[in-house]
Amino acid sequence: MIILNGMNLTLEKFLQITEGFHPVGITEGARKRVRDSRKRVEDILAKKTVVYGVNTGFGKLSDHRIMSDDLETLQENLLKSHACGTGDLFDETIVRGMMLLRINALITGHSGVREVTIDTMLAMLNKNVVPVVYEKGSLGASGDLVPLAHMALPLIGLGEAFFGGKRMAGKEAMMKAGIKPLDGLQAKEGLALINGTQGMTSVAAHALINAEKAFEASYASSALTFEALKGITDVFDERVHLIRNQVGQIEVARTMRLLLIDSGNTTHQGEDHTQDAYALRCVPQVHGPTLETLRYVRERVEREMNAATDNPVVLDDGKAVSAGNFHGQAVALVMDYLSIAMSELANITERRIERLVNPALNRGLPAFLVEKKGLNSGFMIIQYVAASLVSENKGLAHPASVDSIPSSGNQEDHVSMGTISARRALTIVEHATTVVGLELMSASQALDFRGSGSLSKASQAVYNTVRKHIPFIHEDTVMQPYIETMHRLVKTGTIAKEIEPWLSKTRH
Repeated sequence: MIILNGMNLTLEKFLQITEGFHPVGITEGARKRVRDSRKRVEDILAKKTVVYGVNTGFGKLSDHRIMSDDLETLQENLLKSHACGTGDLFDETIVRGMMLLRINALITGHSGVREVTIDTMLAMLNKNVVPVVYEKGSLGASGDLVPLAHMALPLIGLGEAFFGGKRMAGKEAMMKAGIKPLDGLQAKEGLALINGTQGMTSVAAHALINAEKAFEASYASSALTFEALKGITDVFDERVHLIRNQVGQIEVARTMRLLLIDSGNTTHQGEDHTQDAYALRCVPQVHGPTLETLRYVRERVEREMNAATDNPVVLDDGKAVSAGNFHGQAVALVMDYLSIAMSELANITERRIERLVNPALNRGLPAFLVEKKGLNSGFMIIQYVAASLVSENKGLAHPASVDSIPSSGNQEDHVSMGTISARRALTIVEHATTVVGLELMSASQALDFRGSGSLSKASQAVYNTVRKHIPFIHEDTVMQPYIETMHRLVKTGTIAKEIEPWLSKTRH
């Protein structure tokens, strides 16, 4: 069981829970913080202190005082009115991530919810009752109101949920799982469930995890292409990169040197040709900044995963402050940054695919990597697909965070669009994953023509894995299943695992 305390959630634990279904618990210290925080809310109610969202309306309606008898209705109405999602449904792993992150935020002890509310959410997560949550409708401030409202509805027996692989009414799903829905929500609880960044952060975490795997696989795909195109390895000389003084560039060059040790296919400048094109020569200079981006984004995402994003926040001295911790700008900016970095990784990867298939550029390999050209198109359309995905990424990579539309009668006059940023990043990473897979597939085909008997140990391990799943293409066949297979091998980390011994030598 993975035990949370509100401050110790990592991306690795996050993935173990959302995709690996590891059970989750919380520390006794976290439980005490939850109880203490709830007591502070009850003290506020007893003193009849006016506090936003506890005994007032929401947004532009914050000046409307709510009578004590209506406080529970206020919280339930909040969930109902904000459940306005549209578009496709979020994947169940992303919704599980939202639930996990919301629990982790609530147990920091600044939200004022009851312990039973936390326990009910834990039961849903551990028994895999997954609320139906729509992708679209969040502005990213005041947090992810719309998706989190849908996430919270089954807690009180409303909305819809998936259980046992079937979509059903939320109350039915809870009953089938043996979980008693809450009788209702008490003061502040509805607001505490939806006022945060857990929708965008769950998407961001999954996007980042997938991006890291695609990036590591791009080492392998680049190395195979270097071997297939007789790449000049002098470009990885450490002295070249030390004088540039860019950490990611230095590390990528070092990794490429290790991956290509003892290759009989690569060359030195002047042996076969004088200079390679940028797509090969500038791997450290282009991949390196992406590596640094991934590390920067990881730090920011993990901070957000362990943050109190409520409004108002209940402080340890009992004061409730209505501020802006729900604002998603921190996530929005890094997701736009990730989108740009992964778009460029896919961009240079597609250029290497083009060099592999183009007879004017591939150093004597058959046109489009097929024996009987003309009769067969070979890998011609593989490059088309890569080009299509790369081009689509360029549009998706336009920053969503630079946009803002005022809402709630102009009370909420600057929003982050962070959920849009995260969803776009997730799509871009999926595209980049496919493009890296296409390079692996193309380079393996090229090496069968070039001769795969003199590969470096690292390249041989990767080539063998590709060939376990993808045969040499003698004549035209339906390629789509192979494309999906390569996507899976990259996304699951299978390719990265093959070069782990070399990667571990260069990680900081």
